[in-house]
Amino acid sequence: MSNPFADDLPRPKPKHEIGQDLSTLSVFELDERIEQLRAEIERLQEARVAKEKTKSAADAFFKT
Repeated sequence: MSNPFADDLPRPKPKHEIGQDLSTLSVFELDERIEQLRAEIERLQEARVAKEKTKSAADAFFKT
């Protein structure tokens, strides 16, 4: 059974933060971060495309 209070629990801190000091990261950690950021960029681009489609459909509906 899922926890009904799951949204109230603290979220784990991301392993990598934008703007963090990179001098403490190993080459492996840098590569890992690059892959995570590429995946996040792809996810953001997909969300943007979906929102543009929704906006275009709404614009077309309300123009008529």
